[in-house]
Formats: sequence, structure tokens, C-alpha cells
Amino acid sequence: MLKVTVTDYTFPDLSIEEPIITAAGGTLVGAQARTAQEVIASTADADVVITQFAPLNAEAIAAMKKARVIIRYGIGVDNVDLDAAKLKGIPVCNIPDYCINEVADHTLAFILALTRQVVENALPIRNGDWKLGVNPAVMGALADMTVGVVAFGRIGREVVKRLLAFGCNVLVYDAFCPPDAIAKAGAKAATLDEIVKQSDVLTLHCPSTPETRGFINRNRFAQMKKGVLLVNTSRGDLIITDDLVEALRSGQVGAAALDVTSPEPPPVDSLLRDFSQVIINAHIASAGLKSGPRLRRSAAEHAARALRGDKPINVVNGI
Repeated sequence: MLKVTVTDYTFPDLSIEEPIITAAGGTLVGAQARTAQEVIASTADADVVITQFAPLNAEAIAAMKKARVIIRYGIGVDNVDLDAAKLKGIPVCNIPDYCINEVADHTLAFILALTRQVVENALPIRNGDWKLGVNPAVMGALADMTVGVVAFGRIGREVVKRLLAFGCNVLVYDAFCPPDAIAKAGAKAATLDEIVKQSDVLTLHCPSTPETRGFINRNRFAQMKKGVLLVNTSRGDLIITDDLVEALRSGQVGAAALDVTSPEPPPVDSLLRDFSQVIINAHIASAGLKSGPRLRRSAAEHAARALRGDKPINVVNGI
């Protein structure tokens, strides 16, 4: 039988995936590989590889003798060396549409939590004090704000749709999207410099690529409005963490809400933990009653296609 290896997973089991793989004539093997060497040991003889967070670097991919396809549980594929897979002739597929509403909702929850200072106003109550936790001057209304949305993919579009209902001025930067498509959605196309300089709230929705890693850094923070609110539900390495800490200390960034960090998880002694105006979640924006099972079924169905010899879909490495 053809072998499907899951390098790692955070689910209780693989009960959703197994019947789909079995029906396609495959056998499913679950590993919990954490290092490249463990990945090599578990995938060298696999016909299909499904991965969540394990590092599929060039060495691990080069060791794959039979792999027809690599499938990532999720939208981002930054744990997979796409160039090495392309060189090896292995398509890499993602699941681009399983959690769009969940992440868009989470983003809006973050934005509202920051603009209304929900967390900081809750902290005194827990300590027995019935009072405002912040100066009311830092509590704004979205209708009076400009919100900058970086990237206009599936999630960015849904975020914009939600924001427009609050009456705010929405600016969108996307290097690959025509300005008229952004205008048609009710927002205003802008350059990255314009968004960085004009936004009261900045929310990130782009993938981690060589061009985007670390692009929110000391220089960008210096361009932003004093007290800007920063939201990141995409990838932690878009932001230089040390520079964010510096900007929080100076007040250049008024508050931040992060579903992702760099590194992830943040170390116990991370200075980000010291700021009451920083909300950190454990990379859970995609989580939901329906999104998790949808993700797992989609990944298994991708694998089943490969087992049957069908052409892969959602290929992200140009094969």
C-alpha cells in the first residue's frame, strides 16, 4: 500500500484523515517529528507527506525517495523549503480557504479590544478596583479612525468587509492587487508608505516571504503615527520583535495584539510579556468548531488525490 506520513500534528488523533486515506488505497502513519532528522526518518519512504509545523528543509526534502506531494496543514508554508521541493519535482500544496472567517473575526476582535482597551479596563476589576484602567483619551471609535490593511487576499478582503460596517476609513496595500479591485470592495488603495504613515490601526495579512520578513521594523515604526495600534494574525516574523518592544516603550506603538510572535512561542523572559497593552494569543486565530475538521479533511483529500494519481491543486511552488 502507498504510504501517507503526517510529520506532526496538534490534534488528538488522525481519525478524520484515516478513512479518507484508506478509501484511496493508502496507509496512514502519524509521526511527531520536531527536527529535520526526525522528519527524514519519518518521510524518506513516504509517497505523500502531510506536515503541520515540522521543519521540511532542503536536507529533509532531498532525502524523500518517493514523495509525490507535500501538503501543509494551513495557509502558510514557511516551514517548507519551496525551492528545494521544486528542485526535487515535488509539488507543495496548502489549504488556502479553511479558516477565512475565523481569522477575519479574530482580527476584528483584536482591533476592537485595542481601540476600546477591553483588556486593560478589565484588569483593575480583577484586582478589586471599580475604575477605568486607562486614560479615556486612548479609547477611540473606529468611525473616527483610519485602518490600514496590509495584503488583500482572502482574509484581508473579509477583514475589510467587516471594517467598513464600522464606518472607518480603510486603506489597503497589496503589491499584486489592482487598485480598482480594492476600490470596488469599498476601500482605498494606498502605497505601503502611505498606509504606515496614515493609519491609526495597522493590521497585517501577508505571508512570510523573503520580501516581508522583518518589514515592520525600527524604520517603519518611526514612520507611524504616535500611538498606532498594531495587529498581527499572519506570521510573527513580519515584525522585528526587539524593535516592537522599543516602540512600545517609547509610546510610538500604543498597543499591539499578536496571534503570532517571533520566536513562537515567546520565551518566558520575553519583554513583550511586560506590557499590559499587549495581547498575545497562542496562534489560535484559525481555530474553530468547523475550521479544524475542514482543514484536516482538505489535507486528507489532497493526499487522496495524489494516491489516485490525480493532478494536485493549490500548488504554491510553481510545479
